[in-house]
Amino acid sequence: MAHEIEQFADGSAAFVSARQSAWHGLGTVTTGAMTAEEAMATAYLSGWDVRLLGLSATDITPEGVRSIEVPSHYASVRTHPKTGTTETLGVVGTDYHPVQNEEHAEFLNLLADESGAHFETAGSLKGGRQVFLTMKLPTGMTLGGRDRTDLYIAAFNSHDGSTAFRVVVTPVRVVCANTQRAAIKGAVSSYAVRHTAGAKARIAQARQALGLVWEYTEQFEQAAQRMIEAEMTLSELRTVVDKLWDGPKSDKGRAKTNSEQRWGQISHLFSQADTQAEIRGTRWAGYNALTEYANHFAPSRGRTAEEKTAARAERIITGSADALMERAFALTTV
Repeated sequence: MAHEIEQFADGSAAFVSARQSAWHGLGTVTTGAMTAEEAMATAYLSGWDVRLLGLSATDITPEGVRSIEVPSHYASVRTHPKTGTTETLGVVGTDYHPVQNEEHAEFLNLLADESGAHFETAGSLKGGRQVFLTMKLPTGMTLGGRDRTDLYIAAFNSHDGSTAFRVVVTPVRVVCANTQRAAIKGAVSSYAVRHTAGAKARIAQARQALGLVWEYTEQFEQAAQRMIEAEMTLSELRTVVDKLWDGPKSDKGRAKTNSEQRWGQISHLFSQADTQAEIRGTRWAGYNALTEYANHFAPSRGRTAEEKTAARAERIITGSADALMERAFALTTV
């Protein structure tokens, strides 16, 4: 599945969205805003009781079958929200400690109480190995009197040891495995907490650090406003693209083809795409063209279109695309 949303045998899906459906058409759409508890229950995220079980290996020899303990690793498992059976989510090391979905929601509830934000989406990805919850901040931005931008707080967690508990401030509504962020100097837009014995304490620290969220939103709005008021030519955008991808490695062959295809797509997004219609010809449009390309059009591994889309979504939700997003913002901001 390109969207990676967990689907169950009865046809239901582990996803909920407030007021508007997601492009993948799965899950439940509510008529209004949700509490954390409502989001958790509707997206089937409650009662998983993620826990660690000991592992053993089976050795088959001419002398017979022998069970061997694996002392340095554990199986991370959950209680399946539909069947109630125990289900393996991944294999983790001895220093891994689960962060329950309920703790995940409790953390966001604390932020909601402070900010007036409300829950927008929640879901489970990859068969329960990753989960997300997002809240919409109560005030958005209208840049240059024409480009409306909402801001969200999104929290991601993994139960297979693949990623830390991560919180980001993002202008993108998370409906599957797709988000982006911009790095603003002097403000915190992302905070990660490792799954170790002190994870709960560090979540409390994250709440304190995210007091800077409001500073971030102010600085983001100021930076975006400057960018929407500054013109950008195709030549200037091409210079940014060459810096982001280090330019073509060769004037022939696959490198040249890849470079030309990338530039063709980005220049089209900048000059002709409907998504840039209200901000055409600005540095804000340049930044948006770059992030839209990275999120939706950049090549990714896989043989089929769905496999490629899934891989693209995975690299964004796990944060591996953050460095590119940060560089794109740094090269286009003024």
